Parts: sequence; C-alpha cells; structure tokens
Amino acid sequence: MGGGAGLRKTRYKTQVLPAGAPGALDLAVELLLSGEPVVFPTDTVYGLGADALIPAAVERLYAVKQRPLQIAVPLLLADACSLSEVCVDVPPLAWKLAGRFWPGALSLVLRRAPAVPDVVTAGGWTVAVRVPDHGLVRELCRRLDAPLAVTSANRHRRPDPVTAAAALHDLNGRVPLLLDGGTCPGGVPSTVLDMTASPPTVRRTGPITEEQIAAALGPGSWISSP
Repeated sequence: MGGGAGLRKTRYKTQVLPAGAPGALDLAVELLLSGEPVVFPTDTVYGLGADALIPAAVERLYAVKQRPLQIAVPLLLADACSLSEVCVDVPPLAWKLAGRFWPGALSLVLRRAPAVPDVVTAGGWTVAVRVPDHGLVRELCRRLDAPLAVTSANRHRRPDPVTAAAALHDLNGRVPLLLDGGTCPGGVPSTVLDMTASPPTVRRTGPITEEQIAAALGPGSWISSP
C-alpha cells in the first residue's frame, strides 16, 4: 500500500515562520499534539516530524510524504536517557556509542519497546533512534514529552532538503507549518548503525564514519558494512 493514502483533499496554506520567532515553537507543539505534521530544521537535513506516540499522526506523515508504509520511520529523542523509553535490551555498546556521538548524526537500530506504535516500525521489531545535535528539535521532544517520528522533508525519493525553500518546494500546501532555521549544517542524513546485527552493521553511510565508530568502540570491537 502506498503512503499517499489518507491525505486530506483540502490543502493547507503552509505557514512559514522563522524558527526563532516569538510563538513559533509553541505553535509547532500545538500542531504536533493535535496530530499534525510539522517541518523543521535538524542538524542533518530538514525534517518532517510527527508525535511518534500518536499512530494517526504518523500515518499522516506517511501520507504527506507519499512514503510507502513498508518503510519504517526513525525516531528523534530529547536526550540519551529517553532511549530506554523506546527501546529494550539495549546493549552496553549502544550506550557507549550514544555517550560518544549523541547529540549527533548517528542513528542506532535497536529493539523497539512496546510503547512504539507499529506504524512507526512498519510492523517490525526494530527502530532507528538518535538524539539530534539541534536544540530546537530536542526542545520539541521535551515539550511533547514524546519522541518525534521524523523523515526528511521531501516527497518520497526526492532530494533531501537542506534549506527551508527546498522543503517548501516539495511540501507546500501539504503541512500547516514550516519552521525556517536557515541552511542545515550537516547537509546529509545520519549514519545508521544496526546494533541488532552481529557484528553491528552500517546500513547507511553518513557524517559519522566507520573508522570513528570503531575507534569509539575500542580494541577488540568491530563493525561491518552491508
């Protein structure tokens, strides 16, 4: 089933606000709590986010992006302590990497906790999580008291946007709010490391290199590429 199902026929007048404008963050939180998706900058690329604990909101995110429902959505967290709320059986090496690279552009694939809705993981038993190196996103998570389900703010298979203008080009009229935080500093999606594989396996290359991960894990530890 394609991710375009369920998109409302009425289009939004997408409001674009500077991320630091008075009331902008409050409006974003209000919309997210009501189940609406919002676009905002992250440390890597612009993200399309929804409250991860509201299944209907995540379904809406899939529809807006036209993302196939078979492709899971990663989670962004306020801090490393939140990891235990969305994942179970977290191995010591994962905590070690979180301590070294979070906040930052390393996503860890771990076993999902029961609190994570099926729609986030496409019915699977794992979920990708990270703490972004962007204060606005972490503040959104804190105010929601929930993780954010976030994917790049573009239609499926379109280029990842690093500016608000690029995100608006793809999603204008499909979301109620876009927070403009300027050009994203990272420019490329996060590195994805599958900690449920043995040995841990890099599923997507990104800003954090295999060499950096191996060095952080220390002697005797190793990772592989797919």
